[in-house]
Amino acid sequence: MAMQPVTQSDLGLGLPPGANHRRAYVGPPEIYDMVAALQFNLLTSLGLRDYHSLIDIGAGSLRGGRLFITYLQAGQYFGVEPNEWLIKEGIAQEIGQDMVRLKQPRFIYDENFTLTAFDRQFDFLLAQSIFSHASPMQISRCLSEARQVMKPTSIFAATFLQADDNYQGDSWVYPGGVTYSLPFISSLVEDHDLTCVPVEWPHPSKQTWLLITDPSHRDKLPL
Repeated sequence: MAMQPVTQSDLGLGLPPGANHRRAYVGPPEIYDMVAALQFNLLTSLGLRDYHSLIDIGAGSLRGGRLFITYLQAGQYFGVEPNEWLIKEGIAQEIGQDMVRLKQPRFIYDENFTLTAFDRQFDFLLAQSIFSHASPMQISRCLSEARQVMKPTSIFAATFLQADDNYQGDSWVYPGGVTYSLPFISSLVEDHDLTCVPVEWPHPSKQTWLLITDPSHRDKLPL
C-alpha cells in the first residue's frame, strides 16, 4: 500500500510553540529539524561516537532523539521527559517501534531531573532549551543530579538565554522563556564542583551553548 505524503498538519507547521502537537509543543515546528541537526552536530564535534552513552534531558518528542537513537549503539540512549505523551508520540510518529526494538532506548517520565534513576554514568549529557525555561532551583537540581552521573571526562552541553537580568522565580516558564547572565549560570555550575565554558555554536533562538565538565577536564574540551 502506498504511503500518504506528509502534510503541513502532520508536521505542525503554522502552530505556535507550546501547541498541543508533538513538534509544536517543544518549540517552533518550522525549525524542529534544524534544532535536531544542530545539537547532533555539536555533540559529534565534541567527540560523541556511536559507542558512547548519552542522556537527553527534556527528550520531548524525540526531536534530537530521532537522530541520536539511530546513531548510537543499542542501549546507549537515555531520555528524561516529564510528559509521557510526547515520548509516545515521538516513537509513533518520528522513529517507529522497529527502531525502539533495535536500539533499545530507555526513558523515565520525571519532572525533577532525577538523572540518577538510571543508576549509571554517562559520557555525554544534553539539556537543549531547558535552562532557558527553568528556575535557579530547578537548574541547581539538574546540576546536582548531573554531577552524580558524570565521569571525569563527561561533557554536559546545555543552552540558556543570556542577558543581564537573572530570573528569580521558582517555577518553570513555558512557552515563554527566562534569562540569566553568564556569571550567574557559572556560579550555579561551580556550586556543584563543576566548571563551564560558553562555546560558539549556532542556535536559531539565539541561546548560548555552554559546556559543563569536571574542572580537571576543562582544558581538554575539543571546542
